[in-house]
Amino acid sequence: MKKKWLSALLVTAMVTGLAAGCGNNGEEEPSEEGGKTLEVWLAPLDDDTEKNWGDLLGDWEKEHDCTVDITVIPWDKYQETYSTAMSSGEGPDVGYMYNEMILPYIESGAIVDMTDYITEEDEAEYKYLQNGYMMDGQYGWPLVTGVPFVLYYNVDILNELGEQPPETWDDFVRICEKATQDTDGDGEIDQYGYAVGMNTTDIGPTQILNAYYYSVLWQNGSNIYNDDMKSVRFADEAGTEAMTWMKDLTQYMNPDFMSYSWSDAFSTIFGEGKAAFGVNRSAQTDETTYAESYPDLNWDYVTSLKNVDYGTFGATDSLTLMSDADDPDLAMEFIKYVTGAEFMEQYHAKCPGAALTNSEPYVGDPKMERIYTEDTDKWHGIQVGPCGDEILTQLAADLQGIMTGELTVEEGLAEAEEYSNQLLDEYWADKE
Repeated sequence: MKKKWLSALLVTAMVTGLAAGCGNNGEEEPSEEGGKTLEVWLAPLDDDTEKNWGDLLGDWEKEHDCTVDITVIPWDKYQETYSTAMSSGEGPDVGYMYNEMILPYIESGAIVDMTDYITEEDEAEYKYLQNGYMMDGQYGWPLVTGVPFVLYYNVDILNELGEQPPETWDDFVRICEKATQDTDGDGEIDQYGYAVGMNTTDIGPTQILNAYYYSVLWQNGSNIYNDDMKSVRFADEAGTEAMTWMKDLTQYMNPDFMSYSWSDAFSTIFGEGKAAFGVNRSAQTDETTYAESYPDLNWDYVTSLKNVDYGTFGATDSLTLMSDADDPDLAMEFIKYVTGAEFMEQYHAKCPGAALTNSEPYVGDPKMERIYTEDTDKWHGIQVGPCGDEILTQLAADLQGIMTGELTVEEGLAEAEEYSNQLLDEYWADKE
């Protein structure tokens, strides 16, 4: 089969080595039962994804006279494997992609717009379909979603201050200021308003955007790109105001915030009761795990603050229909099945995760349920746009410079904006 997307991905390929055992050269092979083989590539979704999924697919395979061949690609080889496989004309029928990696495959035609496969029943059943809509098409069918970053608060500290959980930016600043104290009288601040970690050495530069920056940007009504995707928006008036607000919060943070990752700041400062607020990626089992990890911590959370709007980052990883699939209808039936209530209710019983459909019941600690019910409109993924990796990496570096005082807000945003718009000018020049 000729790959119509091959030449485009040859240009974007980043590496040349293909992980052993991946791909089927774009052809459906007969299974031992005489039916088709559906090649599916996944990331490690749990401790043994191949077995946990495989154990639940037997009836579906029999019904469709099909063998599902699952390849689990390690995270440290993930983008490399996809890029090389596509450039070599190899790849799966069904892929798994996250927003930060998906754009080149949309542009090259390696993945299919699934809009025509969406029925009215799907729109009513699947809770997060809109999170897979990008670049004017339904290029992702959400599979792993939820676990957004949320704002946790120390109930005991707020009670001592006579405060209720914050709802707005003004509430948050007021409580942070009151909470930042010398509690033992030695002349040194030992309780902070906000536990923050902006060291990205071990976790990659864009993680601080996920944890702290996107929420502030979205809550003030701005975004990464302008609607036409030809220039960035984060340095507009709303974006500048958001960054200024964030910078001003440093007076209420632990002063060594550049020494911690976001997760370390949460565990060692907020988790130890030394701050009124901390940010972490939520989980449906937080009530259970935090009782073990932080037995003395009396905590609760706010899914998102609000200024002009709500907003916090929640990753959405999606299944993709690859353009090389010999039987796209079969591949699409598989995508709908494994994201549907019948499959996911069984899978989530073993490996907890957010329910993807309205038919699947919530499984998890009751305290966390409102994230997936009344608060679903308060979190979402990032915009998918051109030159995303480069733009976000530069933005993260300038954010660090601003927060440490090496750059002013205006200097940092101007540097990130200029760099980003130059990339976008070059990108669109090739398209016109």
